[in-house]
Amino acid sequence: MVNNVARLEAKSLELWYGKFQALRGISLVIPQNQVTAIIGPSGCGKSSLLRCFNRMNDLIPGSSVKGQVLFDGRNIYAANIDPTEVRYRIGMVFQKPNPFPKTIFENVAFGPRVNSFIGDLEEIVERALHRAALWDEVKDRLYKSAMQLSGGQQQRLCIARALALEPEVILMDEPCSALDPVATLKIEDLMKSLAENYTIVIVTHNMQQAARVSDMAAFMMMEEDRAGVLVEYGSTSKLFTNPKDKRTEDYITGRFG
Repeated sequence: MVNNVARLEAKSLELWYGKFQALRGISLVIPQNQVTAIIGPSGCGKSSLLRCFNRMNDLIPGSSVKGQVLFDGRNIYAANIDPTEVRYRIGMVFQKPNPFPKTIFENVAFGPRVNSFIGDLEEIVERALHRAALWDEVKDRLYKSAMQLSGGQQQRLCIARALALEPEVILMDEPCSALDPVATLKIEDLMKSLAENYTIVIVTHNMQQAARVSDMAAFMMMEEDRAGVLVEYGSTSKLFTNPKDKRTEDYITGRFG
């Protein structure tokens, strides 16, 4: 059953880094409790678009945004919106695993601690590790360094760290690019299971991965001035088997990109 409830929506979204326009006229609706993949050649603005969804670009000096990003119908770029609050509700997992040089427990507990969480931290940590499909592998070494974990385990730990803050949306920027095939498969399985309770948006260069894990897919390209534009957006099955735009077909079949 397809879920058509909009969780995030970009409306005529434009992004600049100084005088360079990185995104032009992006409009798309991201449905709740589905995995949406953003695909396209290097440099077309996929990660820039992802960072627009939780105002991470605000942290880049000289960046500016026009248009809107609606989260549950509210524009996250409105003057009265706290970007820190946005980032709690819309979590992010980065390309390379970036655990803190702390214990496994303290990595997951970090966010709730910073937010002055009052309650059972052990319960929060265990629940987040369960949701990240990591609990059984680390439950006997919670107080050992997270740096001792494998790359795939570190990435799932970073996902658990994001989940500990109880976000509603999880953004993933190439979460498997630094991982081996076995670890990649675990992350893909995890994404599909997490979509039962969270809205997932993933940037990936891997066409097979996008086809395997996503419900919706957005194909982006660069225009001549290097601004990223949205070429086509729709259900993954239609985009991969019957794309409307020849540029989408050319990219998916490997004719360019």
